[in-house]
Amino acid sequence: MKKITVSFLFLLFGPGITTLSSHGVKTVLAINKDYEIEQSWEQLIPEDVRPEFKPFYYAVKGYWALRNSDQLTNIHYLTIIDFSLASSEKRLWVVDMRSNQIVERSLVSHGKNSGLYEAHSFSNIPGSHKSSLGFYLTGKAYEGKHGYSLRLTGLEKGINDNAEERAIVIHSASYATKSFVEQYGRLGRSYGCLALSPLSNRTIIPEIKNKSCLFIYYPDKGYLQKSRFLSSVE
Repeated sequence: MKKITVSFLFLLFGPGITTLSSHGVKTVLAINKDYEIEQSWEQLIPEDVRPEFKPFYYAVKGYWALRNSDQLTNIHYLTIIDFSLASSEKRLWVVDMRSNQIVERSLVSHGKNSGLYEAHSFSNIPGSHKSSLGFYLTGKAYEGKHGYSLRLTGLEKGINDNAEERAIVIHSASYATKSFVEQYGRLGRSYGCLALSPLSNRTIIPEIKNKSCLFIYYPDKGYLQKSRFLSSVE
């Protein structure tokens, strides 16, 4: 494997690669992977509805970390939620990683104590009624008090690992619809769950259930430095 890697890098970067230490090789490979992610974002279709680059970049970084450690069963889909956007905007994307295509885009609610029009405060504490950032593993779909729902497991200690204790799931809600936005200028808010419109809920959950990667983004330096998936990125 070392011979293949060095040969590839030799072809890519020339004779100078032979002077690189193992740390240098890892750095070159990381740069190459970053370039691949940038290319994927630029080629993501439909282009006019793609997420901003940073949430996409971080989400793909975590997706590959989970996939390489065999934690994903459903490797086809990556869900990205950008809580830097107002709740009146479609800030959830489902990306088909096979075709590099956005297959779903949806409104999604945040927790009632995270903010009114936008989410800006996050918590992992039970009873906080706030959203939690970071990487999640989707679980099984089920019928609950909010109808068709999807369990979530938080993967980041101290950030979202109380998701199951807090009963943080994806479910549908009448306050997570376009008509609600038209009436109030924003979505209604949950107790921390990711609430979707009934229509989006029924199309998105079947795609992303059973151990796919879901990432909730916000440009919070504290989170980005603490995340075990992203601390080496910044």
